[in-house]
Amino acid sequence: MAIQKTVSREDWLAARLALLEQEKALTRQRDAVSRARRELPRVRVDKDYVFQGEKGDETLSDLFAGRSQLIIYHFMFGPNWEAGCKSCSLIAEGFDGPDIHLAQRDVTFLAASRGPLPKLLSFRDRMGWKFKWVSSLDSNFNRDFQVSFTEDEIGGEVYYNYAKGKFPMTEAPGLSVFYKDPDGSIYHTYSCFARGLDALIGTYQYLDLVPKGRDEEYLPFTMEWVRHHDRYGD
Repeated sequence: MAIQKTVSREDWLAARLALLEQEKALTRQRDAVSRARRELPRVRVDKDYVFQGEKGDETLSDLFAGRSQLIIYHFMFGPNWEAGCKSCSLIAEGFDGPDIHLAQRDVTFLAASRGPLPKLLSFRDRMGWKFKWVSSLDSNFNRDFQVSFTEDEIGGEVYYNYAKGKFPMTEAPGLSVFYKDPDGSIYHTYSCFARGLDALIGTYQYLDLVPKGRDEEYLPFTMEWVRHHDRYGD
């Protein structure tokens, strides 16, 4: 990290006010991007996806739970994995709090993975989470939304984050949003991947406030330091 200059309180305040102007500009730009996101066109979902939930099979329509808006986080947990992705787990630390508030705004939130449901629920219990988690193992849902690949595909290029490129694993992170019309028609309205998920990582939002920041430049890869929260040392 760069060594911060030590100044008087007056000089610090002047620098802070200058930064405040940048922060306000960023807030206005974020508001503009959010408006543009809401104005995106939509695509009708015609496939009848079926998921495995704690109460049995559920269709994509069922997952809305009586609301018109649905957010699904694509949690990296492959069929043969024994635990969920560490980075997705870091994001999931913030899932339990918002869901009851989202429900008051006509939004249902849950996670979906290709792992078998018993594995998902066992890992959720281990981590102490409560959010709804369903298995998409027996459907093409993950494939259709570009977050699962075959072993053969990851040897070459895959389509992820709206571009062709290399990806090192069979599962990828993402988030997809759906809307249900009063007549029951379902539409895909938005998906984001990779750094598009940054805002969901509460830990990063705090780290961005401190002098060392994310402090990842010296690591072999971003988030290499992350562990499941019950696997950190003292």
